[in-house]
Amino acid sequence: MVAAEDAGKIGVADRLGIEPGSVVQEIGWDEDVDDDLRAAIEERIGSDLLDEDADEVVDVVLLWWREEDGDLVDALVDVTTPLADEGVIWVLTPKTGRDGHVEPSDIAEAVSTAGLAQTSNINAGGDWTATRLVSPKSAKSKR
Repeated sequence: MVAAEDAGKIGVADRLGIEPGSVVQEIGWDEDVDDDLRAAIEERIGSDLLDEDADEVVDVVLLWWREEDGDLVDALVDVTTPLADEGVIWVLTPKTGRDGHVEPSDIAEAVSTAGLAQTSNINAGGDWTATRLVSPKSAKSKR
């Protein structure tokens, strides 16, 4: 039997749209990340998350981002490099009131400047919110 909290994390992995066998790269890991969410994603894909130094083409980028992490536009441009044509970027930011919270307007501005499209937001459980980004050509092909 799966504990309710574990089921919630697996549910978040599902809501992130991460398919079994997907190649997922994690950027911005620090001690404050949600390890249960990371474990649920690894269980879902059947392998470890790739780290920042990986040079493989990836289906999904998990970008843990906090207010003090620097320039979000630069980070977004950088993470699009290894992304597959139909790939997705999930920007995980601390929820309102938590240390490192990033204003939604700041995310929206960075997304636009980086040439990406924001498609949805979800509660990623714990202290994190997730924002789904795609390249415009991916957004158009989903219509």
